[in-house]
Amino acid sequence: MSIEVSNITKLYKDQKALNNVSFKVNDAQIVGFLGPNGAGKSTMMKILTTFINASEGDAKVNGYDVVSNKKAVQQSVGYLPEHNPLYTELFVKEYLAFNANVYGVPKSRIQEVIELTGLSPEAHKKIGQLSKGYRQRVGLANALLHNPEVLILDEPTTGLDPNQLVEIRSLIKSIGKEKTIFLSTHIMQEVEAMCDRVIIINKGEIVADKYLKDLREGQEQVVVVEFDYRVEDAFLTKLPKVKAVKNPNGFIYEITFSTKEDMRSHVFDFAHDNDLKILQLNQKNASLESLFRELTS
Repeated sequence: MSIEVSNITKLYKDQKALNNVSFKVNDAQIVGFLGPNGAGKSTMMKILTTFINASEGDAKVNGYDVVSNKKAVQQSVGYLPEHNPLYTELFVKEYLAFNANVYGVPKSRIQEVIELTGLSPEAHKKIGQLSKGYRQRVGLANALLHNPEVLILDEPTTGLDPNQLVEIRSLIKSIGKEKTIFLSTHIMQEVEAMCDRVIIINKGEIVADKYLKDLREGQEQVVVVEFDYRVEDAFLTKLPKVKAVKNPNGFIYEITFSTKEDMRSHVFDFAHDNDLKILQLNQKNASLESLFRELTS
């Protein structure tokens, strides 16, 4: 068992940031820790990485207690905090060499993590010259230097542009094939794109713990389509098995169908029959979105 959390409570004076939280994470899983801002995600991660102690309860990482075996936990965990702390005046290799010395790992490991995280094209630069996406790669490379069994990532994709998002998601999924990854986010699309399982926390309490494959087997889906022209909602409701239609902005429509059958072909046929061009056509997991809204609203 990579992570074991039992009845963890954390108090900040009179405020209860975590309230009797318990969960377990198996080896080689990518688990999304999902919740709105202020739900307690970062507090939980700081406890798991030994930065702070819980007020009550117990937690273990790789079998080591986070209070009585802090050093062992630190040696077996790679941590990327929400605000990635980097020495921007150092070169990439210089920064990693400094941390390799701290961890006591061979210098050969530096080139290994540079290649693993796709940093090679920028490795000759100072960190301050890098884009936000490459700075995140430096943070991941640093977290991987000592080859930890568990990676704990706090909001790893915050502030990235769409291209950087795709790159970091792909990198995390690749690393997750061999290591346990526990990542926090408040963005449901991140969980859907990367994770095997989702734990939802709200106001310091676990309100759901689900495997994504189980959620995807739900009898509901949302198709997001963008046409080149405005369409009246009433026309879209005539599509088979339509449950609801929303027009969040412009010519973009979110169509909820009461079936797990892929309905994108029906939307495509609708566009063809009505001389409309489709600018984008995507499917998203309605079950996860619905669950999140229901449990955190």
